[in-house]
Order: sequence, then structure tokens, then C-alpha cells
Amino acid sequence: MFHNIVVPVDLAHVASLEKALVVSADLARHYGAKVTYVSVASSAPGAVAHTPQEFAEKLARFAAAQAELRGIEAGSHPEISHDPAIDLDRTLLRASETLEADLIVMASHVPGLADYLWPSNGGTVAGHSRATVMVVRS
Repeated sequence: MFHNIVVPVDLAHVASLEKALVVSADLARHYGAKVTYVSVASSAPGAVAHTPQEFAEKLARFAAAQAELRGIEAGSHPEISHDPAIDLDRTLLRASETLEADLIVMASHVPGLADYLWPSNGGTVAGHSRATVMVVRS
């Protein structure tokens, strides 16, 4: 049913992604699908990496560790954006199209007051993606 599962990850907040990582790996094993971890960063130095190359290397190491830990086939797809805070949804949608994802598994938080004023990333991606989107509450 699913062949390529895309999982957006924020390398600065990996601990809050555990439930989505487990769900995506379980689905990948069940369907024999590949998981591709997608992450978006700025080209400017940040808390996760100082350069786009370092960012790509860290994401590749994360994907390799997930593959070994969870017994799945996994890859990484780094995206560089001028302003990830503004371009995140659009960048994730473009990456999922490029990767021909048929399922996107996204971690999310329990909605709060701010979510009634600003749309959530999961809601925006689900509303605009051609792929099936599963939003996993942390």
C-alpha cells in the first residue's frame, strides 16, 4: 500500500518526535516501505549545524541510526531554505513531491489557543499534499 514514507524531522527536537518515529518505522516494516527523513534548515549557522554540508551529514547520520535501531530501510533528504520558519510547509510539500511520497508521518503537539490563530504545519501539509498524511500527537 505504501512504498515511500516521508517523515519531517527537526534535529533540534528529536526527543519530541519519538512517537512519530516509532509509528513510521512500524508502518515501513509492515508495508516493506522506505522511510525518508526530511529536515529543513537555513544556510546560516544555527544550533544544529554551522553549514548546509554539516546539516546534511547530521541528517544522514540520523537516518542511518534510525535504520539500524528500527530495522528499516531509511534515507535522508535535507532542504535548505532562506527562512525555514516561513517556508517550512511549502518546503516539506515540495520535498514530498520530489520524493514521490505516498505517506507523510508528522509529529504534532496537542492543539492550543495559538493553533486557532495560526495554522499548524501538520494541518497545512495535510490540506495541500497529494500524499496521505498521518499526524501523530506527541
